[in-house]
Amino acid sequence: MINTIAELDRIRDDSKKLVTTRAMVSAGAAVVPIPGADIVADIGLLTKLLPEISKRFGLDHDQVQKLEPQLAQQAFVMASSLGNTMIGRMVTKRIVVALLRRMGARIAVGSMAKFIPFAGSAVAATISFGAMKLAGNSHVDDCYKTALALLPADQRALANA
Repeated sequence: MINTIAELDRIRDDSKKLVTTRAMVSAGAAVVPIPGADIVADIGLLTKLLPEISKRFGLDHDQVQKLEPQLAQQAFVMASSLGNTMIGRMVTKRIVVALLRRMGARIAVGSMAKFIPFAGSAVAATISFGAMKLAGNSHVDDCYKTALALLPADQRALANA
């Protein structure tokens, strides 16, 4: 379990670097001129990325189950108040597909852009990179806020100072 603000900040920074790396992979997949290949790649990337981020913050399914009941409940309440349905739960392909549907307009534009000669692939890669960064960094921020709420009171006070 995370016990200090410094440790929590380091995990957030490392997780955001991981998101950027995976977003670059997503952008690379978007360049492939096969319709739907980018979406399949994004589902695979997010299915692995989101639980990895949760795990780094001590908030994956198994870790939350091992918390004291009061802390586990607090984690679920905090995640729910942030609108995050992945903290403390198993991330399945179905959940990731639902997430991608919420970003549907961006993904649709990116998929259609592939058919524009030359610039289309660049546009698709840019949109895919941005969508992956948005989804990943949003989850990092939610995990950070949830983990912050679970820190000992003296450490939370340091964060508010």
